[in-house]
Amino acid sequence: MFPNPEQANPDGLLAMGGDLSPEVLQEAYTQGIFPWPQDEEIPLLWFSPPQRGVLFLDQLKVPKATRRKIKKEHFQVTFNKDFQKVIESCARVPRSSDTKTWIIPGMIEAYTELHKRGQAISVEAWRDEQLVGGLYGVLFKGVFSGESMFFLESEASKVCLVTLAEDLLKKGHSWIDIQMVTPLLEQFGGEYIPRKDFLNMLKKRHENQ
Repeated sequence: MFPNPEQANPDGLLAMGGDLSPEVLQEAYTQGIFPWPQDEEIPLLWFSPPQRGVLFLDQLKVPKATRRKIKKEHFQVTFNKDFQKVIESCARVPRSSDTKTWIIPGMIEAYTELHKRGQAISVEAWRDEQLVGGLYGVLFKGVFSGESMFFLESEASKVCLVTLAEDLLKKGHSWIDIQMVTPLLEQFGGEYIPRKDFLNMLKKRHENQ
């Protein structure tokens, strides 16, 4: 269905077109490929970048401010309580390069369907019964790929990330696919590794499932 991920261009672009059906998305993620839509009016773009962002869970760095929020139980953290609201909130966060979001309506529909199938996960931070932060990602063949985060209160999304990392570690995961290392994820120890190394890690993880 997809070309060899190693055939991507220098920017990581591998393919154009196709759809966001659950079957296509599973095929993509299990090969280390992810969609990054630009607009509803143009074909889908699929990426496998030459350097892949990864967060190794045993090397997780937790900022002091985040530790304080966790220790004081400042937020109530839940899993999968309101996936729809989390992804819609993430969609309102613009890309750094412009004022648009890559989480177009088709993405919301597709990943909500994955959530119904148990293949997409959300983590929510609540305060006074109000959703103040969260994140979501997909889980295929034992590999969690983070997609997006948002926060309305300081440290809310970071507390969600720490909670998720601890939960995944308990379940036998050793790393998270973060795709790209943002300044926030760099704080937590996110790093880039060569695509070849990432694909080898992906293959080994699948073989152990």
